[in-house]
Amino acid sequence: MTAPDYGKAFALWRDQAPEWADYTQHAFVEGLRTGTLPRADFLHYLRQDYIFLIHFTRAWALAATKGATLAEIQAAAATVQALAHYEMPLHVQICADAGIDKTTLETTEEAPANLAYTRYVLESGYSGDFLDLLAALAPCVLGYGEIGARLKGSGGPYAGWIDTYAGQDYQKLCHDVGALIDNALVYRLGQDWASLPRARHLSQRFATATRLEVGFWQMGLNGA
Repeated sequence: MTAPDYGKAFALWRDQAPEWADYTQHAFVEGLRTGTLPRADFLHYLRQDYIFLIHFTRAWALAATKGATLAEIQAAAATVQALAHYEMPLHVQICADAGIDKTTLETTEEAPANLAYTRYVLESGYSGDFLDLLAALAPCVLGYGEIGARLKGSGGPYAGWIDTYAGQDYQKLCHDVGALIDNALVYRLGQDWASLPRARHLSQRFATATRLEVGFWQMGLNGA
């Protein structure tokens, strides 16, 4: 499958991330596609991902405070809205259907892989600027979009999860985030931003977050 077009920065950073295929084609992802992923592993992942998304939502709220234009602030705020009111309720519903109530979900203890990833993203925003934060956030948003697009129509027990990320609403979010990143780079660094030394630093942030995504999937398979 051809990679989805989520913008210039995504295409460049994706190609420069050594572990991108390890992330988007991880055994956990393939288990979702084929329906062979053990249900217990999926539910363990969902509980961890719920906690992850709380921090991820905070990171996007931080992006809103670091935005330099009204358009950037609005885009970051819209992503907070999508995460808090669309993606997280999906987790609550799937877990509820499996007998995991919201109280149990919200008291999930964070796994080390979850701590490592979420704190890296937040630290990127605290110590860096808007571009640093976007580079750290991008692999999750855009990677799930790519995974959803590739797994679309797979069916099976995880069709609901797949349909969420393959769906029009989430794919639009990916295109919007890709445009946000591209416009932010041009606004701050100019049209030739990819040739600047700063570009390598941002690509490395993206690659680090990608590596942490691999660890997150593996955490799901390991059940710890």
